[in-house]
Amino acid sequence: MVRRDKSNYIIQSVAHALDVLEEFRDETEELGVTELSKKLKLHKNNVFRILATLQSRNYIEQNRANDNYRLGIKCLELGQTFIHQRGLLKQARPILQELAETSGETSYISILRGNEVVYLDAVETSSTVRVISRVGLHMPLHATAAGKALVSYDSDDELRKLFSSDLQRFTKATRTDVDDFIKEVAVVRERGYAVDLEEFEEGLRCIGAPVRDYTRKVVGAISVSGPAHRLSDERIATVIGPEIDRAGKALSARLGFRE
Repeated sequence: MVRRDKSNYIIQSVAHALDVLEEFRDETEELGVTELSKKLKLHKNNVFRILATLQSRNYIEQNRANDNYRLGIKCLELGQTFIHQRGLLKQARPILQELAETSGETSYISILRGNEVVYLDAVETSSTVRVISRVGLHMPLHATAAGKALVSYDSDDELRKLFSSDLQRFTKATRTDVDDFIKEVAVVRERGYAVDLEEFEEGLRCIGAPVRDYTRKVVGAISVSGPAHRLSDERIATVIGPEIDRAGKALSARLGFRE
């Protein structure tokens, strides 16, 4: 039996719809019909109909303030499904389990969305005193160890673009000055792990490390969190910090990262 070239089965309208979706990449947040028409060399009416179809299925949404379009929530859902099935979550699970055992604290894997941390999975500690699970929560990157780890390889200019004003204060320990935050991120990059010393919630401390893949980009963060009385400065510096650093490197290696 002779197999036909799959290019013979391509549906042009579907290909054009995918072309439209793929224009929303890198730092491109919103695009208009005219701009998309010029980029793709398609008639404006065709682009409008494609956008309307994608919008009806929540792959695209419209900004009513300027009539431009941006990616919809369905794209995020598919992306998270891909991560779950193929990459980060699958590889992270055994390392999270080991980290929870060795540290005695709840361990997490998270990703960055905009300037928020999204916690995807966790392995809880067996201790009777534990923190409330963060899985599914969106939290500010500047006040969490995972957040600092996720942006630890961003440039100063990239970090400044994330914040349009002073950083929101959550506790008396929260850093609210962008320049101070940038200096701390530089320390994270050099040390290998980040800390949240009751910066988001009083009585709670977290330690996190970046996870990089074969492209050398940071694709996630691995972290632990627990009560402040169990995570002293000394224990973080001598035990937990180095453990988190090793866990981040181990997971990165599973994803194809090489120094």
